[in-house]
Amino acid sequence: MSVRVVIVEDHAESAEGLAELLAIWGYEPHIASDAERALALVDTVRPDIILSDIGLPGMDGHELARRLREEYGSRIVLVALTGVSDARLRPDSHFDHMLMKPVDLDALERLLENEAGGRNVSS
Repeated sequence: MSVRVVIVEDHAESAEGLAELLAIWGYEPHIASDAERALALVDTVRPDIILSDIGLPGMDGHELARRLREEYGSRIVLVALTGVSDARLRPDSHFDHMLMKPVDLDALERLLENEAGGRNVSS
């Protein structure tokens, strides 16, 4: 069973590149360009993990995470992606993890493997 991952990123090239990499690693990636689209996509895809930019247009990543926690509890692993060098997970952030941009791909792969809990089909 493939692990479903939603990528919420307003920079199309970054989102597509990350989706291609996740597919190579054996995940089932889906892309949303903003938080509203992500909320709609989550209802249909039922992802295991969400990788979300914090600085999204309109609703930011923190508000998206808050809404996801209200709706789905801790069923979905939420990973914040940020380019702010001094960013820290706030106590009220609702994210499980934070990765700095540009994302360290080895760290991302380890995080996904740990969170996927053996459900991933990657080698």
